[in-house]
Amino acid sequence: MPKASYKEYINTLSKISKAITSELYLEDVLKLIVTLTANVMKAKICSLWLLDKNTKELKIRATQAMGQEYLKERSLRLGEGIVGLVAKEKKPIVILDVVKDLKYKEKQLAKKEGLISMLSVPMMVKKKVVGVINLYTTTPYKFSKSDIDLLSAVANQAAVAIENTELMVKTRIIQEELDTRKKVERAKGILMNEQSLTEEEAYNLIRKSSMNKRVPMKDIAEAIILSHEIKGNK
Repeated sequence: MPKASYKEYINTLSKISKAITSELYLEDVLKLIVTLTANVMKAKICSLWLLDKNTKELKIRATQAMGQEYLKERSLRLGEGIVGLVAKEKKPIVILDVVKDLKYKEKQLAKKEGLISMLSVPMMVKKKVVGVINLYTTTPYKFSKSDIDLLSAVANQAAVAIENTELMVKTRIIQEELDTRKKVERAKGILMNEQSLTEEEAYNLIRKSSMNKRVPMKDIAEAIILSHEIKGNK
């Protein structure tokens, strides 16, 4: 496998950094990461697995590989196979020939795709594993320390992208919940004043309308507020 130059390494990391801070969807960022990484490291396949926090399973989320067999959805438990072992031990693993390695799970797939040597590194954020990135070659290749360092840098940048996305989602959910609560509170106040209802009665009326119409309580609250504002402008 021909070595990439230091400049190519830096350019790749720079492109990945820009992708992470862009407004691309996470799936697009992950796809870009595996494509750029495979190109700069002259690898046959680069694949990215993410750890499901609930099931504690690793699932493949991105690869630039074209083979449908490789692209199908698969999952591995922590400690299972090379990917699971890397995630569990939080350390890179280098394999000269995956077909001959006892821990490697998918030997038939490796033969079909022509995969031989493998480098697998954990994706880490603050000592926490969020996934694993793998590189494969089609000829025997002994990955160097610089190869491991580059892929580790890429993996950790990818981990940051994932953490940032999760944080943005959580923040958006919290903001939506706060917005809903504010609007429901305002709608309750309107109903209490206009219909002489208690706070509990007003809330139950909004909730019942939401259930009957099968729309979120926020939508009912917004309709009540809008109606009130229209009346006030007459």
